[in-house]
Amino acid sequence: MRALTWQGTKKVSVEDVPDARIEDDTDAVIRVTSTAICGSDLHLYDVLGPFLSAGDILGHEPMGIVEEIGSGVTDLAVGDRVVVPFVIACGHCYMCSRGLTTQCETTQNRGSGTGADLYGYTELYGSVPGGQAEYLRVRRADFNAYRVGTELPDDRYLFLSDILPTAWQGVRYAEVPAGGTLGVLGLGPVGQFASRIGRYLGFRVIAVDPVPERRAMAERYDVETLDLTDDVLDALREGTDGRGPDSVVDAVGMEAHGNPGTSFVQKAVGLLPDGLAKPIMQTAGADRLAAMMLAIEAVRRGGTVSLSGVYAGAADPMPFMTMFDKQLSMRMGQCNVHHWRDELLPIVEDPSDPLGTEDLVTHRVGLDEAPEMYETFKNKDDGCIKVVLQP
Repeated sequence: MRALTWQGTKKVSVEDVPDARIEDDTDAVIRVTSTAICGSDLHLYDVLGPFLSAGDILGHEPMGIVEEIGSGVTDLAVGDRVVVPFVIACGHCYMCSRGLTTQCETTQNRGSGTGADLYGYTELYGSVPGGQAEYLRVRRADFNAYRVGTELPDDRYLFLSDILPTAWQGVRYAEVPAGGTLGVLGLGPVGQFASRIGRYLGFRVIAVDPVPERRAMAERYDVETLDLTDDVLDALREGTDGRGPDSVVDAVGMEAHGNPGTSFVQKAVGLLPDGLAKPIMQTAGADRLAAMMLAIEAVRRGGTVSLSGVYAGAADPMPFMTMFDKQLSMRMGQCNVHHWRDELLPIVEDPSDPLGTEDLVTHRVGLDEAPEMYETFKNKDDGCIKVVLQP
């Protein structure tokens, strides 16, 4: 089969790889009909290379049709249309029973001190082959392949794999008070959905992003937007009676603008031999924290900062005096997709498509064009907001 593979920092290619196949009786194999490039895939493309091996299959936002099932699979049948969450969980352990599927104790990576296995996301999370491919082996398929309808287009369901529940969890974690104001930093795919969810739930939403096309898309959903200018903090406060938003979702993470020194170090470490780079990143790695710092400064006193953007630093400095003085709450973490999907399914199937699942993709290409799309997405060229590959 053909699949998008990591070959080195800023180098990916589509290659012939061994076919996905049933290896355990709880597996299923799906034919991938749509699979997206996620913002966190860019971390692999640019920063986290020391934890990848040449030939690793990337991608963790797939859906498709069940082609084959193992003898232990009871809830799926060949021909079912399914969405596959990026998290691989068991559904019955202590953590899963509490809705914390990203902390699944059955697939947890204890050797690296990280959470549950993830598709296509480095040796830190199991080195599991990902979904930017013609076929995907779905592990523990009864719990991890979510059956969906057959009438609506893929875009209605595809984002249940990651970015839609990630945005939903981000807004839920933000604990915006009734009638309150939600700030959203970053209008990439997760920020777009977080902003739309905020409006759907009845909040005023003010979003910040430096890219005009992203601000224009958000404004279609009655979101107020601000450019990322030097006075954006003042603008956020002036628009909220001098206090700042009640809650702020950071939908940017470690690829924030600013901190050129940290950016240089990230890239330099990524070019070191793996044996040197891994311990540096695991013990002294730092992120560009511009978005998080803006969130902490912008949110009102007594407010909540919710981190949906991915951070990977082990030695990031935090402004604890400010956080303590402002009496802030912070929520964060990989999205527990399984916990939210039943809540979200009726919304994505609503005929009015209130969250605009069919109004997010800006680039739709075949699998062979994936390498070019990684570069386009990373550089935000050609108005690129969301890329979907169709193998």
